[in-house]
Amino acid sequence: MSDWKPTAAIETLRFRSELFSSIRKFFEDRAILEVDVPLIGQAGVTDLHVDCIEVDVAGEVKYLQSSPEYFMKRLLASGSGSIYSLGKAFRAEEIGRYHQSEFTLLEWYRLGFDEYQLMNEVAELLSKLGVKCKHQTLKYADIFEQVTNLNPHHATLSQLQETASIVSSRDFREDSRSDCLNLIFSFAVEPELPEGLVFVHDYPECQSALAQLKRASDGSAVARRFEAYLNGMELANGYVELNDANEQSARFSSDTSLREALGKKIIPTDENLLEAIRFGLPFCSGVAIGVDRLLMQLLSLDQISRVMAFGQHRV
Repeated sequence: MSDWKPTAAIETLRFRSELFSSIRKFFEDRAILEVDVPLIGQAGVTDLHVDCIEVDVAGEVKYLQSSPEYFMKRLLASGSGSIYSLGKAFRAEEIGRYHQSEFTLLEWYRLGFDEYQLMNEVAELLSKLGVKCKHQTLKYADIFEQVTNLNPHHATLSQLQETASIVSSRDFREDSRSDCLNLIFSFAVEPELPEGLVFVHDYPECQSALAQLKRASDGSAVARRFEAYLNGMELANGYVELNDANEQSARFSSDTSLREALGKKIIPTDENLLEAIRFGLPFCSGVAIGVDRLLMQLLSLDQISRVMAFGQHRV
């Protein structure tokens, strides 16, 4: 039996350590403060597609954080200036080629940056870390329509349900607009993305999550959100951060209603975050990068456990 052994080679762990040093040097050169926030909180995220891991702390239910976002926004509202965090995050999801329930996340927030400035900074960081390719940006609607012949902002729900059912070979006739778009993008669009570093931006309104909205040239409401893909692998998710507490509260309530309708566990709303936004979250953009996935790309490895000292099946 060798279950006690690490899942990553020692040489890989050395490379991982060097990568962490390079990340910290990148932000140090830009005078961006590293912050160390709690891994356990009294609230988790309400996002329908993220399940938090519950822990018992002295008889109270707490949540392992799926990202440092809520704590970091409280720091931003307190006057921290631009900040970053490099540390662990947790999600209750299936373990697989690209997923582990415990993983390493790099997340940072830039005051005064819009989504285009932040995309450029992500590209600069990745170049410093060894991603040697030019990047390109694509509007969500353009690449979606190119592949499916449907405009994601104007297609009817029934059209999206039919397309989702076809590409997945499952019945999506009762699913929401957001779920259908997610499914179609994952099954049909992602495989058609160009090689190299690609930023997809201007997501449909129903996928705005914690992002601000704006009007596209055709009048559609779009989310000021982007995702970064490296050689077809989703690597990062970024937003121009929503700083309207009333709108944020309404989105939390909508999430809760959706979770309730699907019989999913209800997650308490983070009232501290809402209070921080009410106090004054400055205009900023933020992004989170999956560091383990980045390591997979840099080392041409095909299993996420191979870039971790101990994958979940060895803990």
